Amino acid sequence: MDVFARALRQRGVEPDAVRDVDATRNAFGAFLQIEVAGIERPENDGDGFIVEWGRWDGNDDQPSPSFGRLLAVNDAGDRDAPDWQPEYWKAELQLVFAEDPAWADLDSLGHQDTGFDHAEIGAPRITALEETRRFIESYPQLAAMWRAEPTRSGLTLERAATP
Repeated sequence: MDVFARALRQRGVEPDAVRDVDATRNAFGAFLQIEVAGIERPENDGDGFIVEWGRWDGNDDQPSPSFGRLLAVNDAGDRDAPDWQPEYWKAELQLVFAEDPAWADLDSLGHQDTGFDHAEIGAPRITALEETRRFIESYPQLAAMWRAEPTRSGLTLERAATP
């Protein structure tokens, strides 16, 4: 999580006071290019990213997109145990926006996320991020939100449920 926060700050963005969503997306892209030791390989879904959006109770049902990186830590527990699984951790930056007519029908999109992408670090991940950006920009509600200024934000690292 410190690495994500550092990538944000290098672009003039404070994790708990995001104002520039484009700089935030660039920082997320840089964060996703950093190798992490002790995780499963990408072909085993060890390192992936997702962009999500919607209205959640934790954000007072305000429109909220998030940038997330899911890591499957493989050095936890007894790997030889028959029911062993890696621990999943998610670093996530959530942005919260005020209501706006431009995204009033956000819930009608049918999608609430881009799905996890486990492309390898390097050119494959850059390509995957560009595809994610095109997907988001294909929805006017999301494109408008990405050009607006959030009212608040927060960066977390939490143990995630097993996918």
